Amino acid sequence: MSDSDSNNARQTGDPDANNPGFPKISNSEHFFIVGGFDVIMKLLLILTGLMTLGAAGIEIVGIYENGTIDLADILMMFLYTEVVAMVVVSYTGRGSPFIYPIFIAITALSRLIVLQGKEMDPQNILFEAGSIVLLAIAAIVIVRLPRR
Repeated sequence: MSDSDSNNARQTGDPDANNPGFPKISNSEHFFIVGGFDVIMKLLLILTGLMTLGAAGIEIVGIYENGTIDLADILMMFLYTEVVAMVVVSYTGRGSPFIYPIFIAITALSRLIVLQGKEMDPQNILFEAGSIVLLAIAAIVIVRLPRR
């Protein structure tokens, strides 16, 4: 790339002009490709939300039929709530989409410890508790990072 091409790229603000190996696409192609994938993403998010609500409904019916509420049931409802929150954040674009998967992982590990606590090797419980601490530290770091 010559100096004049490089200066032209800086003046037009076209980032693709600096990379001659990058394929050029028109604005209409960009609109249809990005727009198409955006529509697919939103449809899949709606489907994920509906499936989560269905699973939560099935869980509630199971709790009603058993007549008891266990700690594992409550943690499962938190998992469903966090998945719905993650769908909302992903759909609207507001908030940090990286926090909710961390919360889901923390809740899932907690549920695993609760469900298998008596049968588990104490060393595995320590590993899972350490994983929860590591995930909590990661969540704090992500929340505290300055946003641009």
